[in-house]
Amino acid sequence: MGDVEEEKNPAVAADGGREKEREAAAVAVAGEREHDVDDLIRELKVIIDSVAAFGDYRRTQRKESFNLVRRMKLVTPLLEEIQELEGPIPDAAYARLCSLLKAFTAAKKLLRCCHDGSKIYLALEGEAVMGRFHMVYEKLNHALDGMPYEEIGVSDEVKEQVELMSVQLRRAKRRTDTQDMELAMDLMVVISKRDDRNADGAIIERLAKNLELQTLPDLRAETMAIKKLIKERCGQNGESTQQIIDLLNKFKQTAGIEDTNGLSDVTLPKYLEKCPSLMIPNDFLCPISLEIMMDPVIVASGQTYERRSIQMWLEAGHRTCPKTRQTLAHLSLAPNYALRNLILQWCERNKVELLKREPEQDPDHSERKEEIPSLVGDLSSIHLDAQRRAVKKLRMLSKENPDNRVAIAKHGGIPALVSLLPYPDSKIQEHTVTALLNLSIDEGNKRLIAKEGAIPLIIEILKSGTVEAQENSAAALFSLSMLDENKVTIGSMNGIPPLVNLLQNGTIRGKKDAATALFNLVLNHRNKARAIEAGVVAPLRQVLDDKNLGMVDEALSIFLLLASHPDGRAAIGQLPFIEALVRLIKDGTPKNRECALSVLLELGSHGSSFLLAALQFGVYDHVREVEKSGTNRGQRKAKSLLQLMRKCEHV
Repeated sequence: MGDVEEEKNPAVAADGGREKEREAAAVAVAGEREHDVDDLIRELKVIIDSVAAFGDYRRTQRKESFNLVRRMKLVTPLLEEIQELEGPIPDAAYARLCSLLKAFTAAKKLLRCCHDGSKIYLALEGEAVMGRFHMVYEKLNHALDGMPYEEIGVSDEVKEQVELMSVQLRRAKRRTDTQDMELAMDLMVVISKRDDRNADGAIIERLAKNLELQTLPDLRAETMAIKKLIKERCGQNGESTQQIIDLLNKFKQTAGIEDTNGLSDVTLPKYLEKCPSLMIPNDFLCPISLEIMMDPVIVASGQTYERRSIQMWLEAGHRTCPKTRQTLAHLSLAPNYALRNLILQWCERNKVELLKREPEQDPDHSERKEEIPSLVGDLSSIHLDAQRRAVKKLRMLSKENPDNRVAIAKHGGIPALVSLLPYPDSKIQEHTVTALLNLSIDEGNKRLIAKEGAIPLIIEILKSGTVEAQENSAAALFSLSMLDENKVTIGSMNGIPPLVNLLQNGTIRGKKDAATALFNLVLNHRNKARAIEAGVVAPLRQVLDDKNLGMVDEALSIFLLLASHPDGRAAIGQLPFIEALVRLIKDGTPKNRECALSVLLELGSHGSSFLLAALQFGVYDHVREVEKSGTNRGQRKAKSLLQLMRKCEHV
């Protein structure tokens, strides 16, 4: 570890050399410095005013950005007092102002990135961005620590204010990055390319909401920010860049934007290649596909879209208008004949030939939709066969498309289905809980299902239903728990113990459904304690050790959440678990290593005993290996862990 300390010396020496060069430069221009100092201070004030004018910042770095701006403003009184001095300032003070200008320039560049940079990059590379903040803090400290306050006659009040800021900067530099846990976990799950039912789409939707990447204007701005980022990277950080591109494309798909290549410029369709200079009226372009509409239809919000594009959006389970985000009162599509005629006239006048596309329609859909009121009525039939037929049919219809899910709820299907959950017939139970799982894809239905008292009944089926019913009950609880209030309800109604039991004793599919639901539930702080009390650690350890399940990353993701709770650290931080983490850091897949490092880092941040135990198992060399050749995120975790280990050695 001594060689690590030696690595710092050249940097310190170089920094000292640069300081001497600046002081020498200051002496060389002593005759012109009165004018130079005024310009220097004026430039520093301009930077302070410009960063103060940025306004809001990206969610992930908002707090840190505002803190940095506030600290930069604290330098203003010092600059004003220096500006009021008569005669030239000492060489050392001039050199410090030059250093301060460099620090402010770096701060402005960082704050601009946090203001209008890629939101995905800032979330995914949060630790790297935090490292940039720490570098700015070092530059500011270096500039201010050696300021000769007595020589330039700065008042005690201003001196104390600047020195207080220096103390705050040192404290900020030592603080560990505490990225929002839910956001970090969601990113980890999505990047791992999970394909579990409903989970991927639901988590992507939550990520899009948290990163404010739901509306078309936001996604267009994000696309431009990513293009700029890629240009600045000049082909470096390929893995990270690809992850950012993949996430952008997923967000675009969630928003209903037809763009298979998220970073390509919006290209003109084939039929316009011969006349690229043609100005197409904006009203003729579909807000989703950005192409001329051939079959424009109006949705309930009054907005017009290309039929095929809006149908794809609705079939993905959305009940909102992509442009306004307004909840749609109904999902009917009305042809916009007036606009279609205008488009046809414009195309004829400008000799633009539209590609013909037959509308995609299901001739049986209307007929099946008309069945829904009758089927809902049959759920209350006195004849068992009629009930079975109705609930099985509703299960199928609720799976097909969002229009059916809305229609079933509209005709009273949810309370009728909930009333069948305690029914003794196992097949009716199975079909009913699966129908409610399908219906819960719709966010409005999530609340209705919970309001009708379905959660405790689903938990009962999870305990004692058929194998398929248990699996689909776990999936239903996951889907319902996407709403925070339902997380609380499921936890308070003892929904966690049967999920833990399914994780331990279920089929492979059952274990996956249980793990997905538990992951989402323990995002709630109180549910962490409930999961630990329910004995989640032992089955999670089994999942971790069973490579055939292919759920190592999922188990580690839950362990990471548990490690943020004191009871969780006590339950999981035993020697066999620490040894298992070290083994994964040594021999696991790149993603396994990254996740295992995250868990060990979380544990180590709360107690040196965890790190000392890991060091006994030889973790140090394995972490150094990940630092050299792991994934980008793994390398950052490894560096943070190595820093903790060095501190641990000096305790």
